[in-house]
Amino acid sequence: MSLSNVQKILFDVRKESGSYILLICFLTLFLQGCKITRSPKVTTGDVTNIESTRATGGGDVTSDGYTTIYVRGVCWGTKKSPTIKDSRTTDGYGEGVFTSSITGLLPNTLYYVRAYATNDVGIGYGNQVTFTTTQVGLAVLTTTSVTGVTQTSAVTGGNVTNDGGSPVTERGVCYSTHTAPSILDSKTSNGTGIGSFTSAITGLTGNTKYYVRAYATNPVGTGYGQEVTFTTSAVLPTITTADPAATSTSTAAGGGTISNDGGSPVTARGVCWSTSANPTINNNKTSDGTGIGSFTSNITGLSPSTTYHVRAYATNSVGTAYGTDKSFTTDPVSVTDRDGNTYAVVRIGTQLWTGENLKTTTLNDGTSIAYVTGNTAWSNLTTPGYCWYNNNEIPNKTTYGALYNWYTVSSGKLCPSGWHVSTDDEWLTMENYLGGASPAGGKLKETGVSHWLSPNTGATNESGFTALPGGWRLGTGTFESITTYGYWWTSTESTPNAYNRKIQYNDDKSFRATSPENFGMSVRCIKN
Repeated sequence: MSLSNVQKILFDVRKESGSYILLICFLTLFLQGCKITRSPKVTTGDVTNIESTRATGGGDVTSDGYTTIYVRGVCWGTKKSPTIKDSRTTDGYGEGVFTSSITGLLPNTLYYVRAYATNDVGIGYGNQVTFTTTQVGLAVLTTTSVTGVTQTSAVTGGNVTNDGGSPVTERGVCYSTHTAPSILDSKTSNGTGIGSFTSAITGLTGNTKYYVRAYATNPVGTGYGQEVTFTTSAVLPTITTADPAATSTSTAAGGGTISNDGGSPVTARGVCWSTSANPTINNNKTSDGTGIGSFTSNITGLSPSTTYHVRAYATNSVGTAYGTDKSFTTDPVSVTDRDGNTYAVVRIGTQLWTGENLKTTTLNDGTSIAYVTGNTAWSNLTTPGYCWYNNNEIPNKTTYGALYNWYTVSSGKLCPSGWHVSTDDEWLTMENYLGGASPAGGKLKETGVSHWLSPNTGATNESGFTALPGGWRLGTGTFESITTYGYWWTSTESTPNAYNRKIQYNDDKSFRATSPENFGMSVRCIKN
């Protein structure tokens, strides 16, 4: 009942009764059954969860003014005492506490807020509170643990928990083999906005450690989650084949180096070989331990003068890896010159030598070598020539071989094809392998005194070279020193002379000297 209606009733009562007693009774009854309506009473709550473009507010309608609350919420603006004509929310009706989501704000801006409530009488406003929005920031997110790891792929992702006050326009994960990967490295792209997402990483390298961070980009920039790591699954080992080398007519030395086990322990390693290219462990093989590092292999059971292919191998849980294919040829048992003379082959260290003095009378291109017996003719000769000691072919050819001038050596065609007269350095290599010039001479000499004059000092022939004292022919044509000295040309010139070696009956030394090129000396060949 409105106040105007109450006033009319009171006038009518007074007019008709003229009694104030009746008036008092009426008022008493009226006031006990009627209430006067008013505008609502509201308090404004504190603003929380403040970000760059949004915040959380609210209020409490403590009194509805004795009539229905039709709408309530908060209103706000950049000026004091905002009203519902400014920006506002609508958050239900009735009395009680309510919460309001304040959106569409500007970053780094001061706002004024009042709660409001509306009933039949009017609008009630709460107390004014203020807040300032934050500046727009980077998105906040976490990186998901990595699962499903293979040699080349993995699964991860992230969760954007806060967009920093501005929409996330791209998100995903970035990854690299170095720490702190960024979107400048490899990355995935997995949608927009906040929330969780899953990323599939592909194209990885096996047995490799990777670093991963989730990322989310908004207009301010790119935010990153925490860094996580994972290592892709094992791969085949990394192995190289060492250069193989024959050590005899039936053996060779090989090996390899395993620089990386591929992420799984190497359980077998060695070399495999065959007369065909790219042998595998299904062919002949050695077994040379486990683990990474270098190893040496002894290859046995081979055939003479045969080319073999070799590959180092290493096996882990993934399979067997092989090094590159390399080849070698086993030592020949003998070698034959153009005349058909056959010579035993002797290995001294890494060198292959003929085991006898050369006795050919023909160059390897078929050209005959001049046989010169006369002293004057020999002395004047400046082209290839040979002779037998004292011009006696029998028995000197068979035992000591021929004596050649250095012009024959310098032709480069004296030895069988694939062989050559040793250089001075090659002879020095042999001497060093045998322990130096002394005792190399003794290790090269045939033992006993069947051909060497006694005492044949230091002779052991442990090299197998079987050096014999074939003497020499001087530039005058004179022969001398058979049974006491042996002389061997090298192919190294020292103008107008050439280097040679002398071994003698009463010393264990190999003597180095130079002599005129028209001298006649023995020759040994070495394999190319």
